[in-house]
Amino acid sequence: MDYKQSGVDMARADAFVARISQLVPQTHNERVLGDFGGFAAVYKASDDKYLAACTDGVGTKLKWAQQLGAHRGLGIDLVAMCVNDLLCVGATPLFFLDYMAFGQLDTAISEELVLGIVSGCKRSGMALLGGETAEMPGVYAPGEYDLAGFSVGEMHPSQMLTGAGAQDGDVLIGIASSGFHSNGFSLLRKLVGAEETALISELLTPTRIYTRLFAALRQQFAGAILGAAHITGGGIGNIARISNTLDFHISHWPALDELPAAIGQVVRRVKPLDATVFTTFNMGVGLVLLVRQHSADAMLQYLLHAHGERAWRLGHVTPGTGKLVADAALDKVLAG
Repeated sequence: MDYKQSGVDMARADAFVARISQLVPQTHNERVLGDFGGFAAVYKASDDKYLAACTDGVGTKLKWAQQLGAHRGLGIDLVAMCVNDLLCVGATPLFFLDYMAFGQLDTAISEELVLGIVSGCKRSGMALLGGETAEMPGVYAPGEYDLAGFSVGEMHPSQMLTGAGAQDGDVLIGIASSGFHSNGFSLLRKLVGAEETALISELLTPTRIYTRLFAALRQQFAGAILGAAHITGGGIGNIARISNTLDFHISHWPALDELPAAIGQVVRRVKPLDATVFTTFNMGVGLVLLVRQHSADAMLQYLLHAHGERAWRLGHVTPGTGKLVADAALDKVLAG
């Protein structure tokens, strides 16, 4: 059982993105900055202010939440999946809007979802400006719903993260996830039986929000962070989205036994167990930072001692074309 057999065809999705990448730029003007397909879109509001915006959902994780009646965590997931993308371009989050669609509105469930969204916005320092709630009988069955979120941030042009200025040997630092976050659940739902409710409950742990930690790092190590990658759909491949003028060499990845027990337990059920798990799941790393070489050791110590974080030196970069080189490190994790 792999991601494609579970119903998700990443190759087809990538091909779709490639096709629309020829269409979307037709709407752009000189204020649109960066390439299509980044973590967040960037728009020049003025010479000294850029706006960043992104949108996301929580995927099929919501099926388990609906099964267990554990809805509030999805609201946190929804905010996290958006706000973590804003961080990757260097933006400070400003505000959030949500969209909820039900077959038939259940006010108790919708309130739980909003409570989760409010919690996520507080953790992110964002204002929840509003949203839209739709009833769509015939599209969603009773008890089913879907979610989408939209977030906007701002930054001074000097704060934008693009990987620019990175030099040969600059370091990749990985920061731990709280679990699988909100990706790969179509496969997880094939690997975990509906009766394994204790395990499912653990797998529903909300996505980490990195806003406060990220702000503390940028303040403590001014100018040391050159780029960032949110490890979401596509897994480890997201690291290469930091820049297409660098190659990313992964020499270490945390072993399965270093990660939350549920990650190792479920990943070991994938047969055959091969490197595709790294492009399906985050494999215990939720955020990767590209850091100046001379600051890397100090940042790792700061993460460990000042914040009690689990963080790892994953590798380094060289000038290149956006290639990810990781085979040996991944094989070592799978063999262990």
